[in-house]
Amino acid sequence: MTAPRMLAIAAVLVLAGCATKGGYNQPPPAAVQAAQEQTPEQDDRAMYLSLIHRMQDEGAYFASLAHIDAYRQRFSGSAELDLLQADALRNTDKPAEASTLYHALTKGPQAGPAWHGLGLIAAAQGQYAESATLLGKAVAMDPLNVDYLGDLGFARLRAGQVAEAREPLAKAAELAPANQKAVANLALYTMLSGDGARAEAMIQKAGLSQAARDEIYRLSMSLKRASSSTTPAGGVRAAAAAPSTVDGIAAPPSMLERFGDRSDAHQENPR
Repeated sequence: MTAPRMLAIAAVLVLAGCATKGGYNQPPPAAVQAAQEQTPEQDDRAMYLSLIHRMQDEGAYFASLAHIDAYRQRFSGSAELDLLQADALRNTDKPAEASTLYHALTKGPQAGPAWHGLGLIAAAQGQYAESATLLGKAVAMDPLNVDYLGDLGFARLRAGQVAEAREPLAKAAELAPANQKAVANLALYTMLSGDGARAEAMIQKAGLSQAARDEIYRLSMSLKRASSSTTPAGGVRAAAAAPSTVDGIAAPPSMLERFGDRSDAHQENPR
């Protein structure tokens, strides 16, 4: 067995060992077997891409950009690498560069996440109706993606399209009933639809934190106050108290990645 191949297999096992420290799932035996059957160059490519994915999962977008450059020098590019770069650029305040990459990807196998990225950029710029249109294209490419459905529904809420938000939000909540972000988004829709008692019952049943509950009520009041005004782009103007960035959709948020296991519900951490 060659040294690069042994290093690649060892890296799989090292990642498996991270399960206890960082909470990462241990790869199944089939993944290790697949790594053993790959060529040394395939091993290196796969492990390097895995490293870049991991950096972005942990929010290290600037570091991931450096490694993306290093990957290109060593292996050349790919659609997957272009998507990683676009995501990193979007999360390091370079929306124009990210948009260029996303648009180039909308005709290929990464079309779903590319449309999703474009939708998040539009939302960050306050173009909520446009964001909903772009996110709708992402959902059309991947109709079972709970994140896409949730972001589409929330963008429609921000665009004043409350009735149209019901279907994607309900789909997300039913596809992933344990996903607190999905439940919180559906509770927000229900509250905006005038059924506060039902929304409160959903919050209680899901066991959402008090901070999450307060945020849902605050967003509901903010959107109701803003519902009589629209921006030139056709979306609801955000009230002054509306948050500017959080996980999922930024400015305003797809609200509520932060409503998962973390207790710091008001911490900002753009995706």
